[in-house]
Formats: sequence, C-alpha cells, structure tokens
Amino acid sequence: MGVSLKDVAQRAGVSVKTVSNVVNHYPHVTPQMRAKVQKAIDELGYRPNLTARHLRKGRTGIIALAVPELGNPYFAELAGAVIDAAARHDYTVLVDHTAGRREREIHVSGGFSSHVIDGLILSPIHLETEDLTGRDETVPLVLLGEREYEAPYDHIAIDNIAAAREAVRHLLSLGHRRIAFLGSRTGHERQPAHMRMRGWHEELQAAGIVPDESLVVVTDGYGRADGAVAMAALLDRGERPDAVFAYNDLIAIGAMRTLTERGLRIPEDVAVAGFDDIEDGRFAAVPLTTISPDKLAIARLAVDRLVARLTGQPPAEPRRERPGYRLVVRGSTGGPAD
Repeated sequence: MGVSLKDVAQRAGVSVKTVSNVVNHYPHVTPQMRAKVQKAIDELGYRPNLTARHLRKGRTGIIALAVPELGNPYFAELAGAVIDAAARHDYTVLVDHTAGRREREIHVSGGFSSHVIDGLILSPIHLETEDLTGRDETVPLVLLGEREYEAPYDHIAIDNIAAAREAVRHLLSLGHRRIAFLGSRTGHERQPAHMRMRGWHEELQAAGIVPDESLVVVTDGYGRADGAVAMAALLDRGERPDAVFAYNDLIAIGAMRTLTERGLRIPEDVAVAGFDDIEDGRFAAVPLTTISPDKLAIARLAVDRLVARLTGQPPAEPRRERPGYRLVVRGSTGGPAD
C-alpha cells in the first residue's frame, strides 16, 4: 500500500490538513513547518495522487499542445519546454500535430473533447479569425505563434517584424546589400512568413536600399529541401545575393547546402542568417547565425495563461504576451563558431 497523507502527518507530528497545505503549495504555511513536513515526505517517499487531485476539482489533469509539425526541430524543442512548464503545475501534456492544414487546425481548435483535456495550447498556420470566433467549445484556448488574430483568446508571440529587422540589420552592418529572403509564402498577409518578409523589407528601406523583389523566393514548405531548392532557383536565374535571410533555420540550412555544392563559401561569398535557433543550426558545418526566440518563456507564459484560465485567476480581457528573442551571431555571418 502507498504512503498516505495520514502517514506523513504522523511522521511529522502535524495534522493531515497541514500536510495537505504543504503538498498543495498553499502560501500560509511557515517555512519551519513546511521544512518539517517536507522532511517527512522525503523520508517516507510520499507521492501525491495527481489524478485524484484533478478529479476532485472536476478536471482531467491533461492539457493538449497542437503544433504544425513535430518533425520540425523548433516545435519539438518547444513541446519539450511546454511539457516541463506544465509539470510544474502537475499537468500532463497530450501532444498532437496538424500538418499545418486548416481543416485539421479547425478540428483541433474545438478542444478535442472537454472530457479528455482541460485546456488547449495551439500553434496554427492557416487558421483564420472567423474559425476562432465561431468556436463554441468551452475548453480554454491559448494561441502560439506569430499569426495575427482578432479573436478573444490569450496569444503568446514574439515580435516577428522587429526580430526580422534585427537579423537584416546585422547583415547590413557587415556591408551586405543584396540580401535575399527565402521562404516567402503566397496567401494571407498575417502569416509569419509575410511578417518576417515585412521586417526584411522595412529594414532595407530604413537603410536607404530599395528591396529587390527578384531576391525573394517563395517556398512550398519550411524544410531543408525547400531551402536547397529555393537557393538553387535563385542562383540558376543569375540572381546571386551577397547574403541570405531565411524564414527559418531549416530553410537556411538547406540553402547553405546548395551554396556549398555550388562552390560558394559561407560567409565569404554569401552570408546566411536564419530564424528559430534550433540545435541543427548550432552543429551545422558552418554554425548558423539566427534569431533565437525565448522558447522557455513562450512555454511558461502559455502554460501559465492556460492554468490561470482554468483557475479563474486572469482578468476578463485576453492578453497578448510578447516573449523576448535575441540575435545569435555565429560562423555563417562571420561570427564565432559557437
């Protein structure tokens, strides 16, 4: 039989209620009493029954995270951070992926089923505002990612335009003027790709450079192969840039592969910068300069907002949170190998 609250109370010489207060992290417990109870917990190896605790509150103890693609290292790293953040609130995370398809995003945004999960964190690509405003599911929802929505839900997203401008500003500071943008998308202007391209466009204009649309390449996807094909297309039509800013690190890594195969040196002939700071970029043959979103902060804020909604703590108005980011300079633009 497992160790009970009563067993802990007897070992510590306190009431069961006091042990419960400590286990549930209630603030009105003196440090001395908390230490005394924790000592008994450690000695007996007590583990709280989280399932029973959630059920008493009418919850399942499970929240869901839905991302476009688990094969993308950025989303895999983000999922790990969300799982860690949720564990601090005694929640388990159910992870799903939408393949970036609107119909799948609409289905998932319905909250799976209210008897399966307590809340949902969703990172959409093609979901539209009208898809969210028509949502009748009562499961709390927190949105991730840089896609803009006019919908009544908490939204966690870095400033894509400002981050893209910082990456382009770095390339300009190195003397580059023919800066390509790989990873443009057709369609809705509020998608992240459009916002990062807007940052590229605005920073070039701020430097007195007319953006050269011939250096913009639309990609079908966001993977390494897409970057390799995009870079090849640019070179094949005689539009050799002196620098590349890619929508994400995977596109940048694919572009670097093509540049190397074509006998071009990185960064001497073409400098390359990406976005996401995935582990692959740090260990590329030429380590990749990139915009590094604060993934831990994104995960923490998303989980905290969801838990706050579940416990009735937040203000009535949804919040838009702006986690930080930083430019990490590595070998692909002449920085240290990292």
